[in-house]
Amino acid sequence: MALTPEDVVNKQFQQTKFREGYDQDEVDDFLDEVVVELRRLLQENTELKARLEGSDSGDTRQGETVTEAAPAPAPVASAPVEPATSAQDDSESSSSLLQLARRLHDEHVREGAEKRDSLVAEGHATAARVVAEAEAKQRAQMNILNEERSTLEKKIDELRIFEREYRQKLRGYIESQLKELDANGGPGTQGAGSGYATSEKSKV
Repeated sequence: MALTPEDVVNKQFQQTKFREGYDQDEVDDFLDEVVVELRRLLQENTELKARLEGSDSGDTRQGETVTEAAPAPAPVASAPVEPATSAQDDSESSSSLLQLARRLHDEHVREGAEKRDSLVAEGHATAARVVAEAEAKQRAQMNILNEERSTLEKKIDELRIFEREYRQKLRGYIESQLKELDANGGPGTQGAGSGYATSEKSKV
């Protein structure tokens, strides 16, 4: 892949569907490509420098030979300008690509940190809301249970009062019946008048 600065500048990453920022795998793959291309450019730069040094050494040796053979002044050999300029351009391009790759990496890391902080804050808010809702629900349930307990206690008190009154009425009724039996259970030799009086007294 022949990567150029324009390719890096114009690179468009696909937006993710469920979160903000760029797709991490896509950014990592692109950064890997940038690293490979930078290594290739650095290797080419090193080779070009080696060639330039070899060319300079050859020109020097050739100039010495010509001087010994013909002492006439010869034109001064100058180093090729274009290879040096090309090597310098490649070095600057490599440096620019490296800076751009670092900037993209820093931006990606910063976006990831911001997204992480946002998710953590959202998680804390959600947890607080869930806890508050659970506590409110618990309080409501406790209020309902307390009301039901109060109602049951009131019914139990009413039943106890009813039982006590019923026992008192039942005891009074039984005692009255026993008294009546005692009153009607006299000797059989009593006269009609006496029985009538007893009957009338019982009615009263």
